[in-house]
Amino acid sequence: MAKRLQVVLHKDVKKLGQADSIVEVAPGYARNYLVPQKLASFATPGVLRQAEQRQEKERQRLLAILKEAQDRKTALETVGRFTIRKQVGEGEAIFGTVTPQDVVDVIKEVTGQDIDRRGVVLPDEISRIGFYKTEVKLHPEVTAQIEIQVVPL
Repeated sequence: MAKRLQVVLHKDVKKLGQADSIVEVAPGYARNYLVPQKLASFATPGVLRQAEQRQEKERQRLLAILKEAQDRKTALETVGRFTIRKQVGEGEAIFGTVTPQDVVDVIKEVTGQDIDRRGVVLPDEISRIGFYKTEVKLHPEVTAQIEIQVVPL
């Protein structure tokens, strides 16, 4: 049985790993494909130290993004209720519906935060005036619960 070599990937390699990860591969695969294609380099102590430093820097960056999302969630939930004004017809029905873009616009107006409209999850269809619970996904791990109040224009 052949000995396996450790290599540090420079780019993402399908079915093997992501950039800056340390993987074990067959010696021939490393020598004949990964290293000549500049997809990886042999894992020497210096290269391993550099890879660990890059991984730590990336981990810190991801933690900062998560912290920012949690701060944004706190700011949104502190405001709590956002008011959207729509033109109203008979029976308290509004003309059209409330869209995620309407929610993004009112959040931008009140808090100054830019939110991706694809992260706004509205209840089925808002077609009447009233109060509605809404989720705003700020990060894959952070979701803010806000309340939308639809009022006549």
